[in-house]
Amino acid sequence: MGVRFTNTAAVSSASVDREAPCDVQSARDYLATEALRPSELGAVGLELERHVVDLDSPASVVSWRRLQGAVDGLTLPGGSQLTMEPGGQLELSTAVAPDVVGAVDSLVADDAALRPALAAARLGLHAAGVDPVRSPVRVHPGDRYAAMAEYFAAAGHADDAATMMCSSASLQINVQAGPMNGWAERVAQVHRLMPPLLALSACSPLLRGGERGVRSERAAMWQRLDPGRCAPFIGHGDPAGAWAAFALAAPVMLLRDPHTGARTPVRERVPLFSWLAGERLIGARRPTLADLDLHLTTLFPPVRLRGFLELRLLDAVPARWWPGLAALTIAVLDDPAAADRAAGAAEPVHRRTADAARIGIGDPAIASAARGVVSAALTAVPATLRPAVEDWAELLEHGRTPADLVLDRARSDGPLACLTAAELC
Repeated sequence: MGVRFTNTAAVSSASVDREAPCDVQSARDYLATEALRPSELGAVGLELERHVVDLDSPASVVSWRRLQGAVDGLTLPGGSQLTMEPGGQLELSTAVAPDVVGAVDSLVADDAALRPALAAARLGLHAAGVDPVRSPVRVHPGDRYAAMAEYFAAAGHADDAATMMCSSASLQINVQAGPMNGWAERVAQVHRLMPPLLALSACSPLLRGGERGVRSERAAMWQRLDPGRCAPFIGHGDPAGAWAAFALAAPVMLLRDPHTGARTPVRERVPLFSWLAGERLIGARRPTLADLDLHLTTLFPPVRLRGFLELRLLDAVPARWWPGLAALTIAVLDDPAAADRAAGAAEPVHRRTADAARIGIGDPAIASAARGVVSAALTAVPATLRPAVEDWAELLEHGRTPADLVLDRARSDGPLACLTAAELC
């Protein structure tokens, strides 16, 4: 679910007929225009997903009706939007804040309001990149998620797709695109920092109760899943154009009924370009702007362009850790000096995302890069969040990340104990 950054393209095109057929060139222009919007740096949105746990029966999946009953009518003081993911994960999405301190404060306040409401229903929250024990079960009744599951099954990705939709959770960070003349470097910086940030945030070393020697099962899953829509796109100096090319090449996942809005899966591999060019028809019609908008919601690279930059690469981490993770990530993007230092630290490992997911800071070069990124951030984070980033620096100096905290708990008390632990510290 998207943080509520203003989409100026959508506002300016409100009078356009969104059901008129598109051709390849008009679609390319639209996709590039939607990709990034000039803006000042500073505004931040955060999204935090967590797994919901039945405190009396932690191995059980919580039903949709029970989830709805627990949060129905809940007022969130910080203004976040509360949504439910396919497997019943709960997501808090903040309103846009002027800076990271405001975003963190809003999310903390809303989390503090959410937890007692869940506790009254004997439910709790578990923060990790994937559910460490339970098998994925889709509880959301929406047609979108049923259609997504059918699409991925037809494409040969049923297992990873089930994990993605029903068993994964992330800390998502949304930042402004900034001035146009800085777009290429800004998008390149996020991709450059991906391996150390991914290794740093790794918090999913267990999957369905077992260890497979992977630090972030969530990241590893995304790296396997349907690369045509989930792999990183490469900007080559023109990130908006690269995003348009990525979207045009990606296979169409869902077909929207123009009259009812119902969504059904596209079981054949049809690139959007082929549909636009008339090489292949889907639903016996040509695509429209409304179809392009739906298609964009089915693209899941680790950095997604939505007028702003949507960073989807971090595991969900426990309450002690996510404020510092958000602060340090934003510092090495928005502060020029910190960004330069972090870039230098990350450059030697910038192509090693697979190793970052699998080995994490167990690899000396990746560990060095992660320490360099955190050190760079410490010079730039707001004073109120500096202690939280210092905690990350200390954790790294001990050769550990949140993945180790999960493993400590699982090895001492069993994997199921991870779900009911108040917090991993």
